[in-house]
Amino acid sequence: MVAKRIIPCLDIKDGRTVKGVNFVNLRDAGDPVELGRLYSEQGADELVFLDITATHEKRKTLAALARDIARNLSIPFTIGGGISSVEDVHVLLESGADKISINSAAVKNPDLIDELALNFGSQFVVVAIDAKWTEEDWTVFLSGGRVPTERRLMEWARECQERGAGEILFTSMDHDGTKAGFACEALSDLSEQLSIPIIASGGAGTEAHFLDVFTEGKADAALAASIFHFREIAIPDLKHYLSDHGVPVRL
Repeated sequence: MVAKRIIPCLDIKDGRTVKGVNFVNLRDAGDPVELGRLYSEQGADELVFLDITATHEKRKTLAALARDIARNLSIPFTIGGGISSVEDVHVLLESGADKISINSAAVKNPDLIDELALNFGSQFVVVAIDAKWTEEDWTVFLSGGRVPTERRLMEWARECQERGAGEILFTSMDHDGTKAGFACEALSDLSEQLSIPIIASGGAGTEAHFLDVFTEGKADAALAASIFHFREIAIPDLKHYLSDHGVPVRL
């Protein structure tokens, strides 16, 4: 059985790790490379770095970050934030990133997914989807959860897979930062409808939430931020808890 993955996520603004609730009220959580090194030592399976800094020098900023991370870490990492072209991805992979994450750019230009999969391979392409429950369905949002779209979660995720995405990173905006548990029902639906791995994001607060997301939510990986950044749950303790409850993890 394939091991479930634990993935700390580091949102980066102006070179610092930040974390908020429902995508707002950001607070400082430390140096991203130092945190990444700590998580690697603790047994994290992968890391995700998302640069949310608004800058015209995004490609240079991300490339410098990728090089710094690659020099200091030995586990795979995904990097994202403002990626919108084949050239962006080429620079990041050359700088040491193992995978890249695209979000708004993919919704605005779905052909980008095809282009990246064709040029680099699906295994390098993670499509992140931020969605919120609105009346009768999950609506996809852009720009850090500020701009609603006409897209719906399930149909967009299926299209991403068809275009060549290697993984889907689904963040429930309703659950993000609340520590009240993951959106397990939606995650289960995604897992049943897609054949590519699903990374769950938004809502981790207890070890039991991770057990739920792997059993009820059927996720392949679980991503969390504040509970790791602020030392609320230690990765070794979490992995032993999951193993004790029958979830396959790398110890």
